Amino acid sequence: MIVRHATEYDAAACAAIYAPYVTDTAVSFESEPPSEAEMARRIAAAERTHAWLVLEDEGRVVGYAYGGPFAPRAAYRWACEVSVYLESGRRRTGGGRMLYEALLTRLTERGYRVAMGGMTLPNEASAGLHRALGFEPAGVYRRVGYKHGAWHDVAWMQRVLDDEDGPPREPR
Repeated sequence: MIVRHATEYDAAACAAIYAPYVTDTAVSFESEPPSEAEMARRIAAAERTHAWLVLEDEGRVVGYAYGGPFAPRAAYRWACEVSVYLESGRRRTGGGRMLYEALLTRLTERGYRVAMGGMTLPNEASAGLHRALGFEPAGVYRRVGYKHGAWHDVAWMQRVLDDEDGPPREPR
């Protein structure tokens, strides 16, 4: 398996991987799976400011991870939100770790200081991956999302990417 930067040509594969998370689970709070064109737009936007990486296995995209803005206010610009999605049946194969390790390295290189990961509860697989990669609990938003006939909590975990105390350089 290899990790590489995503391009617009990966949009169809990423959309196909993500669609079941939208339609069949509360992992994503979206109600409709994004189209290939929308996924291409998201990839391009993430690559401009943060990063979007894909995992290939024998030349086929089987997972992806990306970083994006955590919150819109200026003081938050050194924090980013990260997510990872794997094709069904790929949990506990090392793919999520490979994607996140490469993503966190890239975000650190770009000047981001903190990575935030949010997950709908319960989701022990995601929580375990985040813990294994050095993320620490940051809090839980209780009953914040309603999907598939139930209210869901969202847990947030964070990982410091750069803990230098001096004034930060602008993310690039």
